[in-house]
Amino acid sequence: MLKAVLFDFDGTIVDTTELIHESMRRATSEVLGRTLSREALLANVGQPLPRQMELLDPERAEDLLESYRLHNEELHEDLIEAFPNVETSLARLREAGLCLAVVTSKRRFSLEMVLDSFPALRDTVDAFVIMEDTTEHKPHPAPLLKGLELLGDVAPYKAAYVGDSPFDVAAAHAAGTLSVAVSWGVFSEEALCEAEPDHLFKDLDSAVEFLLGAAS
Repeated sequence: MLKAVLFDFDGTIVDTTELIHESMRRATSEVLGRTLSREALLANVGQPLPRQMELLDPERAEDLLESYRLHNEELHEDLIEAFPNVETSLARLREAGLCLAVVTSKRRFSLEMVLDSFPALRDTVDAFVIMEDTTEHKPHPAPLLKGLELLGDVAPYKAAYVGDSPFDVAAAHAAGTLSVAVSWGVFSEEALCEAEPDHLFKDLDSAVEFLLGAAS
């Protein structure tokens, strides 16, 4: 019986896909002088930005990171979107007695920008785990285990991790939580299926109904 649900943030709770893609596109064009495919730019979303930039070009990673952050802040309000019914769905989970945490690879500054745009999330989520909170990052289990600690040392087998990337699925497996993949974010159903999640959902309502059932 579930006691807690951990959520990824980008692409799971908040629609930041176009914001990330456009920030990546401008940064790589500006720093590397070339245009990469959408697939290449989004291939490592879910890992910390410094790691994503190292994978794009290890010699120019710092320049890419600086450029990305400047463009991301500039474009933030124009490109960030809310997924329908997210706040209502999270409230339903809390009303059912579940503890909720966000476990994200975002740094604190970036998370706070999003929460300023969607302030109700501050009151709906019990705890936030950000990039600075752990030395290891997804797909390593450390961020998820930190989230469970913040929720009162919930046992992994009594928790689920909901995310839209193969890195989220791998982190859930490594942490010993139920892995719930969702296909409304960055990654395709095919890519998520290859990661072998315990469950895969195409829409938020279906995911929430499953989580509520698993908590009862």
